[in-house]
Amino acid sequence: MSLAASTPSGKTATAAASVAQKALRRHRLAETFTAWSLAGPAIILLFALFFLPVLAVFVIALTDWQFGASSLSFVGFGNFREVIADEGFRASFVNTIVYVAIVVPGTIILGLVIALSIESGRSCRAFYRALHFLPFMATLTAMAIAWEALLHPTIGLVNQTLVSLGLPTANWLRDENTVLPTLAVIGIWQNLGYAMVLFLAGLKSIPRDLYDAADIDGADMWLDRLRTVTLPMLGPVTMFVFIVVSLRAFETFDTVQILTQGGPGHASEMLMFTLYRESFEYLRTGYGASVAVIFLFIVVALTLIQTRVMDKRVHYQ
Repeated sequence: MSLAASTPSGKTATAAASVAQKALRRHRLAETFTAWSLAGPAIILLFALFFLPVLAVFVIALTDWQFGASSLSFVGFGNFREVIADEGFRASFVNTIVYVAIVVPGTIILGLVIALSIESGRSCRAFYRALHFLPFMATLTAMAIAWEALLHPTIGLVNQTLVSLGLPTANWLRDENTVLPTLAVIGIWQNLGYAMVLFLAGLKSIPRDLYDAADIDGADMWLDRLRTVTLPMLGPVTMFVFIVVSLRAFETFDTVQILTQGGPGHASEMLMFTLYRESFEYLRTGYGASVAVIFLFIVVALTLIQTRVMDKRVHYQ
Protein backbone atom coordinates (compact mmCIF):
# COMPACT_ATOMS: atom_id res chain seq x y z
CA MET A 1 0.00 0.00 0.00
CA SER A 2 1.29 3.44 -0.85
CA LEU A 3 2.09 6.01 1.75
CA ALA A 4 -0.63 8.39 0.50
CA ALA A 5 -3.27 5.70 0.84
CA SER A 6 -2.12 4.79 4.38
CA THR A 7 -2.43 8.34 5.70
CA PRO A 8 -5.77 9.65 7.03
CA SER A 9 -6.07 12.13 4.19
CA GLY A 10 -5.44 9.36 1.63
CA LYS A 11 -8.12 7.14 3.17
CA THR A 12 -10.55 10.03 3.12
CA ALA A 13 -9.88 10.69 -0.57
CA THR A 14 -10.33 7.00 -1.42
CA ALA A 15 -13.60 6.82 0.50
CA ALA A 16 -14.85 9.99 -1.22
CA ALA A 17 -13.98 8.58 -4.65
CA SER A 18 -15.81 5.34 -3.81
CA VAL A 19 -18.89 7.26 -2.68
CA ALA A 20 -18.77 9.38 -5.84
CA GLN A 21 -18.57 6.26 -8.04
CA LYS A 22 -21.51 4.68 -6.25
CA ALA A 23 -23.52 7.89 -6.64
CA LEU A 24 -22.65 8.00 -10.35
CA ARG A 25 -23.76 4.37 -10.79
CA ARG A 26 -27.03 5.09 -8.96
CA HIS A 27 -27.56 8.16 -11.16
CA ARG A 28 -26.96 6.16 -14.34
CA LEU A 29 -29.31 3.40 -13.16
CA ALA A 30 -31.95 6.00 -12.38
CA GLU A 31 -31.54 7.53 -15.84
CA THR A 32 -31.76 4.09 -17.47
CA PHE A 33 -34.86 3.21 -15.47
CA THR A 34 -36.50 6.54 -16.34
CA ALA A 35 -35.68 6.12 -20.04
CA TRP A 36 -37.11 2.61 -20.19
CA SER A 37 -40.15 3.70 -18.18
CA LEU A 38 -40.89 6.39 -20.74
CA ALA A 39 -40.08 4.33 -23.83
CA GLY A 40 -41.47 1.04 -22.52
CA PRO A 41 -45.18 1.60 -23.28
CA ALA A 42 -44.39 2.72 -26.84
CA ILE A 43 -42.10 -0.28 -27.37
CA ILE A 44 -44.74 -2.66 -26.04
CA LEU A 45 -47.39 -1.14 -28.31
CA LEU A 46 -45.02 -1.32 -31.28
CA PHE A 47 -44.43 -5.02 -30.71
CA ALA A 48 -48.10 -5.72 -30.01
CA LEU A 49 -49.49 -3.79 -32.98
CA PHE A 50 -46.76 -4.35 -35.58
CA PHE A 51 -44.11 -6.98 -34.92
CA LEU A 52 -46.40 -9.64 -33.42
CA PRO A 53 -48.98 -9.42 -36.28
CA VAL A 54 -46.15 -9.56 -38.85
CA LEU A 55 -44.71 -12.60 -37.06
CA ALA A 56 -48.18 -14.19 -37.01
CA VAL A 57 -48.53 -13.66 -40.77
CA PHE A 58 -45.13 -15.30 -41.33
CA VAL A 59 -46.20 -18.30 -39.26
CA ILE A 60 -49.58 -18.65 -40.98
CA ALA A 61 -47.88 -18.43 -44.39
CA LEU A 62 -46.08 -21.68 -43.54
CA THR A 63 -49.33 -23.56 -42.86
CA ASP A 64 -52.44 -24.64 -44.76
CA TRP A 65 -54.78 -22.90 -42.29
CA GLN A 66 -58.13 -21.75 -43.62
CA PHE A 67 -60.07 -18.93 -42.02
CA GLY A 68 -62.36 -20.40 -39.34
CA ALA A 69 -60.74 -23.84 -39.36
CA SER A 70 -59.97 -25.47 -36.02
CA SER A 71 -56.81 -27.25 -37.20
CA LEU A 72 -53.86 -26.64 -39.46
CA SER A 73 -50.83 -28.41 -40.89
CA PHE A 74 -47.32 -27.19 -41.50
CA VAL A 75 -46.56 -27.03 -45.25
CA GLY A 76 -43.27 -25.12 -45.23
CA PHE A 77 -42.75 -23.02 -48.32
CA GLY A 78 -45.47 -24.80 -50.28
CA ASN A 79 -47.71 -21.72 -50.26
CA PHE A 80 -44.92 -19.56 -51.62
CA ARG A 81 -44.21 -22.00 -54.45
CA GLU A 82 -47.91 -22.06 -55.30
CA VAL A 83 -48.11 -18.26 -55.28
CA ILE A 84 -45.12 -17.86 -57.58
CA ALA A 85 -46.54 -20.44 -60.00
CA ASP A 86 -50.00 -18.86 -60.00
CA GLU A 87 -50.77 -16.93 -63.21
CA GLY A 88 -53.35 -14.82 -61.35
CA PHE A 89 -50.73 -13.65 -58.88
CA ARG A 90 -48.28 -12.83 -61.67
CA ALA A 91 -50.99 -10.82 -63.43
CA SER A 92 -51.82 -8.87 -60.27
CA PHE A 93 -48.10 -8.23 -59.66
CA VAL A 94 -47.61 -6.85 -63.19
CA ASN A 95 -50.79 -4.76 -62.87
CA THR A 96 -49.54 -3.32 -59.58
CA ILE A 97 -46.16 -2.37 -61.06
CA VAL A 98 -47.80 -0.73 -64.09
CA TYR A 99 -50.25 1.12 -61.83
CA VAL A 100 -47.44 2.41 -59.59
CA ALA A 101 -45.36 3.39 -62.64
CA ILE A 102 -48.23 5.60 -63.86
CA VAL A 103 -49.51 7.00 -60.56
CA VAL A 104 -46.23 7.98 -58.90
CA PRO A 105 -44.63 10.14 -61.64
CA GLY A 106 -48.04 11.51 -62.67
CA THR A 107 -48.80 12.59 -59.10
CA ILE A 108 -45.37 14.15 -58.56
CA ILE A 109 -45.31 16.06 -61.85
CA LEU A 110 -48.88 17.37 -61.66
CA GLY A 111 -48.56 18.13 -57.94
CA LEU A 112 -45.42 20.18 -58.57
CA VAL A 113 -46.99 22.01 -61.53
CA ILE A 114 -50.08 22.92 -59.51
CA ALA A 115 -47.99 23.98 -56.52
CA LEU A 116 -45.86 26.24 -58.73
CA SER A 117 -48.99 27.71 -60.32
CA ILE A 118 -50.60 28.45 -56.94
CA GLU A 119 -47.38 29.85 -55.48
CA SER A 120 -46.88 32.17 -58.44
CA GLY A 121 -50.48 33.40 -58.34
CA ARG A 122 -51.51 36.62 -56.68
CA SER A 123 -55.05 35.84 -55.53
CA CYS A 124 -57.33 33.01 -54.33
CA ARG A 125 -54.42 30.88 -53.17
CA ALA A 126 -56.36 29.45 -50.21
CA PHE A 127 -59.29 28.58 -52.47
CA TYR A 128 -57.14 26.70 -54.97
CA ARG A 129 -55.27 24.88 -52.21
CA ALA A 130 -58.55 23.70 -50.67
CA LEU A 131 -59.96 22.79 -54.09
CA HIS A 132 -57.05 20.55 -55.01
CA PHE A 133 -56.70 19.07 -51.51
CA LEU A 134 -60.38 18.09 -51.29
CA PRO A 135 -60.03 14.73 -53.11
CA PHE A 136 -57.41 13.59 -50.60
CA MET A 137 -59.73 14.44 -47.68
CA ALA A 138 -62.91 13.04 -49.21
CA THR A 139 -64.20 9.54 -48.48
CA LEU A 140 -62.76 7.31 -51.18
CA THR A 141 -65.83 5.06 -51.30
CA ALA A 142 -68.11 7.99 -52.11
CA MET A 143 -65.63 9.36 -54.63
CA ALA A 144 -65.33 5.94 -56.30
CA ILE A 145 -69.10 5.80 -56.73
CA ALA A 146 -68.97 9.30 -58.25
CA TRP A 147 -66.25 8.17 -60.66
CA GLU A 148 -68.34 5.13 -61.59
CA ALA A 149 -71.17 7.47 -62.57
CA LEU A 150 -68.83 9.74 -64.53
CA LEU A 151 -67.37 6.78 -66.43
CA HIS A 152 -70.68 5.08 -67.23
CA PRO A 153 -70.47 3.83 -70.85
CA THR A 154 -73.73 5.46 -72.01
CA ILE A 155 -74.85 8.21 -69.65
CA GLY A 156 -71.54 9.11 -68.02
CA LEU A 157 -70.28 12.67 -68.32
CA VAL A 158 -66.93 11.56 -69.75
CA ASN A 159 -68.41 9.69 -72.71
CA GLN A 160 -71.08 12.33 -73.24
CA THR A 161 -68.35 14.96 -73.51
CA LEU A 162 -66.39 12.82 -75.96
CA VAL A 163 -69.51 12.31 -78.10
CA SER A 164 -70.15 16.06 -78.21
CA LEU A 165 -66.57 16.58 -79.39
CA GLY A 166 -66.85 13.88 -82.04
CA LEU A 167 -64.31 11.63 -80.33
CA PRO A 168 -64.58 7.86 -79.79
CA THR A 169 -65.93 6.61 -76.48
CA ALA A 170 -64.99 3.57 -74.40
CA ASN A 171 -66.31 1.35 -71.66
CA TRP A 172 -63.57 2.59 -69.36
CA LEU A 173 -64.04 0.14 -66.48
CA ARG A 174 -65.01 -2.94 -68.50
CA ASP A 175 -62.39 -2.90 -71.25
CA GLU A 176 -59.12 -4.74 -70.60
CA ASN A 177 -57.19 -2.05 -72.50
CA THR A 178 -58.56 0.93 -70.58
CA VAL A 179 -59.40 -0.28 -67.07
CA LEU A 180 -55.90 -0.08 -65.57
CA PRO A 181 -55.04 3.38 -67.01
CA THR A 182 -58.46 4.59 -65.83
CA LEU A 183 -57.78 3.38 -62.28
CA ALA A 184 -54.35 5.04 -62.48
CA VAL A 185 -55.97 8.37 -63.41
CA ILE A 186 -58.25 8.04 -60.39
CA GLY A 187 -55.20 7.26 -58.24
CA ILE A 188 -53.42 10.37 -59.47
CA TRP A 189 -56.52 12.46 -58.77
CA GLN A 190 -56.72 11.02 -55.26
CA ASN A 191 -53.08 11.70 -54.31
CA LEU A 192 -52.64 14.98 -56.16
CA GLY A 193 -53.73 17.25 -53.32
CA TYR A 194 -51.37 15.60 -50.85
CA ALA A 195 -48.38 16.06 -53.15
CA MET A 196 -49.40 19.64 -53.91
CA VAL A 197 -49.56 20.64 -50.22
CA LEU A 198 -46.12 19.18 -49.53
CA PHE A 199 -44.62 20.92 -52.55
CA LEU A 200 -46.20 24.22 -51.47
CA ALA A 201 -44.57 23.84 -48.05
CA GLY A 202 -41.25 23.09 -49.74
CA LEU A 203 -41.53 26.12 -52.02
CA LYS A 204 -42.15 28.42 -49.07
CA SER A 205 -39.02 27.13 -47.33
CA ILE A 206 -36.69 28.06 -50.21
CA PRO A 207 -34.69 31.21 -49.28
CA ARG A 208 -35.44 34.15 -51.59
CA ASP A 209 -31.72 34.99 -51.58
CA LEU A 210 -31.06 31.99 -53.79
CA TYR A 211 -33.30 33.40 -56.52
CA ASP A 212 -31.55 36.77 -56.23
CA ALA A 213 -28.18 35.04 -56.59
CA ALA A 214 -29.48 33.12 -59.62
CA ASP A 215 -30.56 36.41 -61.22
CA ILE A 216 -27.08 37.86 -60.68
CA ASP A 217 -25.53 34.74 -62.26
CA GLY A 218 -27.72 35.16 -65.33
CA ALA A 219 -30.40 32.56 -64.54
CA ASP A 220 -33.21 35.09 -64.81
CA MET A 221 -35.62 33.00 -66.92
CA TRP A 222 -38.22 30.96 -65.04
CA LEU A 223 -36.97 27.71 -66.55
CA ASP A 224 -33.40 28.44 -65.45
CA ARG A 225 -34.58 29.33 -61.95
CA LEU A 226 -36.61 26.14 -61.83
CA ARG A 227 -33.67 24.01 -62.94
CA THR A 228 -30.93 25.62 -60.84
CA VAL A 229 -32.78 26.60 -57.65
CA THR A 230 -36.30 25.25 -57.24
CA LEU A 231 -35.89 21.60 -58.17
CA PRO A 232 -32.59 21.07 -56.28
CA MET A 233 -34.00 22.69 -53.15
CA LEU A 234 -37.16 20.58 -53.39
CA GLY A 235 -35.10 17.39 -53.39
CA PRO A 236 -35.95 16.25 -49.81
CA VAL A 237 -39.66 17.00 -50.32
CA THR A 238 -39.66 15.20 -53.67
CA MET A 239 -38.04 12.12 -52.12
CA PHE A 240 -40.61 12.08 -49.31
CA VAL A 241 -43.53 12.49 -51.73
CA PHE A 242 -42.08 9.78 -53.97
CA ILE A 243 -41.86 7.25 -51.15
CA VAL A 244 -45.26 8.04 -49.60
CA VAL A 245 -47.14 8.06 -52.91
CA SER A 246 -45.40 4.82 -53.94
CA LEU A 247 -46.55 3.12 -50.74
CA ARG A 248 -50.09 4.41 -51.18
CA ALA A 249 -50.12 3.20 -54.79
CA PHE A 250 -48.91 -0.27 -53.81
CA GLU A 251 -51.65 -0.46 -51.16
CA THR A 252 -54.48 0.42 -53.56
CA PHE A 253 -57.55 -1.64 -52.75
CA ASP A 254 -60.71 0.48 -52.39
CA THR A 255 -61.05 1.59 -56.00
CA VAL A 256 -60.46 -1.95 -57.30
CA GLN A 257 -62.97 -3.43 -54.86
CA ILE A 258 -65.68 -0.87 -55.58
CA LEU A 259 -65.25 -0.24 -59.30
CA THR A 260 -63.93 -3.37 -60.99
CA GLN A 261 -63.65 -6.33 -58.57
CA GLY A 262 -60.37 -7.08 -60.34
CA GLY A 263 -62.01 -7.49 -63.74
CA PRO A 264 -62.48 -7.86 -66.56
CA GLY A 265 -60.61 -11.11 -66.12
CA HIS A 266 -57.54 -10.18 -64.09
CA ALA A 267 -56.95 -6.91 -65.98
CA SER A 268 -57.32 -4.66 -62.92
CA GLU A 269 -56.51 -7.08 -60.10
CA MET A 270 -53.71 -5.82 -57.86
CA LEU A 271 -51.77 -7.36 -55.00
CA MET A 272 -53.87 -6.03 -52.13
CA PHE A 273 -57.06 -7.18 -53.82
CA THR A 274 -55.53 -10.62 -54.46
CA LEU A 275 -54.58 -10.83 -50.79
CA TYR A 276 -58.11 -9.90 -49.71
CA ARG A 277 -59.83 -12.26 -52.14
CA GLU A 278 -57.68 -15.28 -51.28
CA SER A 279 -57.91 -14.70 -47.53
CA PHE A 280 -61.52 -13.61 -47.00
CA GLU A 281 -63.48 -14.75 -50.04
CA TYR A 282 -61.81 -18.08 -50.84
CA LEU A 283 -60.80 -18.51 -47.15
CA ARG A 284 -57.30 -19.68 -48.16
CA THR A 285 -55.68 -17.86 -45.27
CA GLY A 286 -52.29 -19.58 -45.50
CA TYR A 287 -52.08 -18.75 -49.20
CA GLY A 288 -53.18 -15.16 -48.55
CA ALA A 289 -50.59 -14.81 -45.78
CA SER A 290 -47.86 -15.89 -48.20
CA VAL A 291 -49.07 -13.21 -50.63
CA ALA A 292 -48.85 -10.68 -47.78
CA VAL A 293 -45.27 -11.76 -46.98
CA ILE A 294 -44.20 -11.46 -50.61
CA PHE A 295 -45.93 -8.09 -50.83
CA LEU A 296 -44.10 -6.91 -47.69
CA PHE A 297 -40.70 -7.94 -49.08
CA ILE A 298 -41.43 -6.22 -52.42
CA VAL A 299 -42.47 -2.96 -50.78
CA VAL A 300 -39.53 -2.92 -48.33
CA ALA A 301 -37.03 -3.72 -51.09
CA LEU A 302 -38.37 -1.06 -53.46
CA THR A 303 -38.50 1.52 -50.65
CA LEU A 304 -34.87 0.85 -49.74
CA ILE A 305 -33.81 1.06 -53.38
CA GLN A 306 -35.71 4.30 -53.89
CA THR A 307 -34.21 5.81 -50.75
CA ARG A 308 -30.65 4.78 -51.64
CA VAL A 309 -30.89 6.01 -55.25
CA MET A 310 -32.69 9.27 -54.54
CA ASP A 311 -30.75 10.13 -51.38
CA LYS A 312 -27.54 10.39 -53.42
CA ARG A 313 -29.13 13.02 -55.65
CA VAL A 314 -30.90 15.03 -52.95
CA HIS A 315 -29.49 18.34 -51.77
CA TYR A 316 -30.06 19.01 -48.07
CA GLN A 317 -29.81 22.55 -46.76
